[in-house]
Amino acid sequence: MAFYPDPILPVAVPEILLPAPGTDLFRWSVIACDQYTSEPEYWNDTERIVGDAPSTLRMVLPEVFLETLSDSRLDEKIAGVNASIDHYLSEKRLQPLPPGFILVDRKTAYAPSRKGLMLALDLERYDFTPGTREPIRATEGTVLSRIPPRLRIRRDASIEIPHVMVLIDDPGRTVIEPALDALSENVPVYDTPLMQDGGHVTGFFCPETSKVAVSIITALRNLLERSEDGFLFAVGDGNHSLATAKTHWEMIRSDIPGNERSCHPARFALVEVVNIHDKGLDFEPIHRVAFGLSIDAFVAYARDYYRDSGLTLGPVPRGQQPDLSDTSRTFLVTNGEDSYVATLTDPPHPLAAGSLQAFLDKITEEISGVRVDYIHGESSVYKLSGSEATGFILPAVSKKSFFASLSKSIVFPRKTFSMGHAQEKRYYMEAKMIRNRVKEDR
Repeated sequence: MAFYPDPILPVAVPEILLPAPGTDLFRWSVIACDQYTSEPEYWNDTERIVGDAPSTLRMVLPEVFLETLSDSRLDEKIAGVNASIDHYLSEKRLQPLPPGFILVDRKTAYAPSRKGLMLALDLERYDFTPGTREPIRATEGTVLSRIPPRLRIRRDASIEIPHVMVLIDDPGRTVIEPALDALSENVPVYDTPLMQDGGHVTGFFCPETSKVAVSIITALRNLLERSEDGFLFAVGDGNHSLATAKTHWEMIRSDIPGNERSCHPARFALVEVVNIHDKGLDFEPIHRVAFGLSIDAFVAYARDYYRDSGLTLGPVPRGQQPDLSDTSRTFLVTNGEDSYVATLTDPPHPLAAGSLQAFLDKITEEISGVRVDYIHGESSVYKLSGSEATGFILPAVSKKSFFASLSKSIVFPRKTFSMGHAQEKRYYMEAKMIRNRVKEDR
């Protein structure tokens, strides 16, 4: 791990691990483990595609398993993940690049290009507490109960394989875009189509001593200097994964000699940085499905819960697109066949997602058997909804007011937005050591 001696900028230049030359990258790279959590058939298809090939699928635990397997079976799977990691390292299936960045260009069915920058963030400068003034901040409420199962996976792992995507507010396009343009004629370190309709991804390496790397650091410093309250990075995707990395670091920090803490690999998390103003980046709402709750039961409970909020339910004719342009007051309710636009004239939260989430939290607490899952894509909501499963489709969040809202200490309700459609989520490719293997050998 290499570092810039800057006491303010919360980044490090990492030594990134990539699959060895000759690896089938199509089968190596799989989508983020927190996707398709209610669609095991997606992961069954992924398993079939990967087969016996080396793959990041063997080094992560799809979250579809977190709520369906017993603790003993989870421990078995986690042990298998760590064994695969150690095997890949010992067999040199993962090989380190020199210290540097990777510039990423991702093509999807929805956008011809979305640009990103792989770097390491200093977890000492990240805080997921609402109201923090650290330069790295969460964008949504962190559910502390979601950290322990993810911590079980990370605590004995030698490496991290990131799907965290972090946003910068760079309207002048000074950080990522000129760096990628400068490297676009170079030979990429990876260039591959992605399975399961994921599109295509290309990566270009940028050594830490190059002019391009220096320009990236300079531009990031300038963004930080222009920030009114020191806000530089907003965690867009993978909030709970980064919170888990932070928790893990805090757990082991006291056992590390003081002179080694500043450069310990677990202190730094590998992420992809994306400019919120990138034309290839769309903000998509994250929807909900309440399993074990019929639409009639929803109506009955909702009329009582929202009795002071002026709830109305307007039927939506089949085939007609609902009007959810009022992001503070409207959301759609469906059982897959019949749909209604719910409107709150006096909503209890400034965002419709917040008003709905508070209701769902209360329902799941009070009614045994009701379980809520968070869904990317409207089609999946309709498919999963039914006589005993009510779907909720939410309006989108505005990119224009995103950073300003967070600077005012407004943390969005959890699972309010997603950066793009489900297929556009980050696919695993790179890795980084989080353990000094010689000194911390298990």
